[in-house]
Amino acid sequence: MEPSSTHLATAASPTAVGLDAMTERLLGLFQDGGPILAILAVASVVALTLMLLKLLQFARLRVGARGFVGEALALWRSGRTSEAQARLAATPNPIAPILAAAMRGLAGSGGKPAPAVREEVLREAAAQQKRLASHARGLDVIATLAPLLGLLGTVLGMIDAFRELEAAGGRADPALLAGGIWEALLTTAAGLAIAIPAAAAVHWIESVVEGIRHDAEDAVTRLFTGALPATPITAPPRVQADAP
Repeated sequence: MEPSSTHLATAASPTAVGLDAMTERLLGLFQDGGPILAILAVASVVALTLMLLKLLQFARLRVGARGFVGEALALWRSGRTSEAQARLAATPNPIAPILAAAMRGLAGSGGKPAPAVREEVLREAAAQQKRLASHARGLDVIATLAPLLGLLGTVLGMIDAFRELEAAGGRADPALLAGGIWEALLTTAAGLAIAIPAAAAVHWIESVVEGIRHDAEDAVTRLFTGALPATPITAPPRVQADAP
């Protein structure tokens, strides 16, 4: 026997009531917080989107991979330059195009790191650093402005609460004043809740970019010093003392 529509409505009613209550509560919070809380809600969505974009970008670029550097340098020093550059071309890590630019420059300059080669490597490194640091400025702005917006909302809410207290005169209800203060502090809590993870994400992005920059400099230095010809070390001539 198929369940009747009455039974289905009864079974679904707890979930529907729970969703309705949650929706009503959220709408009430937005109404209490005013337009400042709505702005903070938009900022939270933007911050979360930027964080997810950076996570996907770092995962796609495999920013933690470093094994390809040693493999490419070993191929280069063994004279297999095309294989070394092919190994770098197959790696999405940002260090790879920097090291590849250095190898191309060395191959075209006779194996010596000419000033033009160094400039090209620095140009490529700057481009990769800018690429890695993208969206960090937006997160930094949100981390800076969110607490200030929350504080602004709190100040405006406190002003409204005390204006109502003044209008009530001697018949002021302490519960009414407490409710106004609670609503005012809501925006400050929301601003801090948005700013803290945004600031943590900014510091994390900066640490990743700094680590890649340091490892890229190390890889290019190893390439340049390994390509330089070894200078034989000769002992200084001995000075013979004059015979007495």
